Amino acid sequence: MTACVLIVAGSDSGGGAGIQADIKAVTMLGGHAMTAITAITAQNTLGVQGVHPVPTAMVLAQIDSVASDIGVDAVKIGMIGSAETAAAVAERLSQPDLAQAALVFDPVMIATSGSVLADAATIDAFRALLDRAMVATPNLPELEALGGEDAVLAHGCSLLVKGGHAEGDTVTDRLLETGEGEVARWEAPRIDTPHSHGTGCTLASAIACGLAQGMPLEPAIARARDFVRLSLLDAPGLGQGHGPMGQQFVRNDGLFTGPALNQITLPANDYAVSVAFYKQMGLKQIVDSPGNGYARFEAANGATLSIHVGEGQPGGATAYLESGALDAWVAYLARRGVRFDQMPKDEEWGWREARLADPAGNRLCLYQAAEYRRYPPWRI
Repeated sequence: MTACVLIVAGSDSGGGAGIQADIKAVTMLGGHAMTAITAITAQNTLGVQGVHPVPTAMVLAQIDSVASDIGVDAVKIGMIGSAETAAAVAERLSQPDLAQAALVFDPVMIATSGSVLADAATIDAFRALLDRAMVATPNLPELEALGGEDAVLAHGCSLLVKGGHAEGDTVTDRLLETGEGEVARWEAPRIDTPHSHGTGCTLASAIACGLAQGMPLEPAIARARDFVRLSLLDAPGLGQGHGPMGQQFVRNDGLFTGPALNQITLPANDYAVSVAFYKQMGLKQIVDSPGNGYARFEAANGATLSIHVGEGQPGGATAYLESGALDAWVAYLARRGVRFDQMPKDEEWGWREARLADPAGNRLCLYQAAEYRRYPPWRI
């Protein structure tokens, strides 16, 4: 069954954040996005030029329409529009037909450009939404406005503290639970780009999609983070300011349990000749390591192909199957008698790999790479 995600948020006329980013994230992750638009904005990469709130009754009517017909597996709330709408939406989501839907609350207060999107009364009304939420996803300034970690956890929801607004070259995100404190954290190098408009919206919607698909919270967050980072790396560079991300270009990137066939390595005899050949074929070279006899190319659909001098006999190949849950997949196969030449192991090039052969002796690599398949640190 297709997971149905209801997004309650404002519209971004520039297509970078808000409903537009939410729809792109849910769609690219395999869910069905439905919307209850809370506000219409005149907005571009330079800022917000105007905001027109949608009346509360109309927001509720949108929710009623989709809930009564299509059904809702998870809800994502972003820009809420007004204190009245916040209270009304919280009450509506507590009614029996929606009470079981997982709620991800992204307390949007300030746009990437610095424009204020929630007044004091609206922020005060966020308490009712926190009471209903499974997880809240504020950035650091938003968390401070909500009263800090303890104040949010007092509502009984999980808290994902996003570190994007902190200083330093490493971004740290922390998952906190009431009564337990920090239960998980993720660290990754900061991606230096001005095209980060919509990161919070995209992350929250990606988490909601994972929850709607039956994923536990922690792996849903992990996949959502990978999706956001790939979207930042894929940003098309539009506009003069904080440009939109590239959610539409995140394809074949191992964000599902798998297996995904998106990489193959072919043996080569002559490095330069093989590189020239595959460039001529129209593939884009993304790794150039002549000293190791290794090159990787990217196809238009995001799949990759490598050549490796000395990797087996010419005419042979290694097929790579990617999974977002490699260790669980390998353990499942091993319990059923599949024999591995190498159990999951972290490799120096950033991939986690397990290796085996099929009944005919063809080589297979099961792996998990996230952004490092297409965007290794040494990408050309």
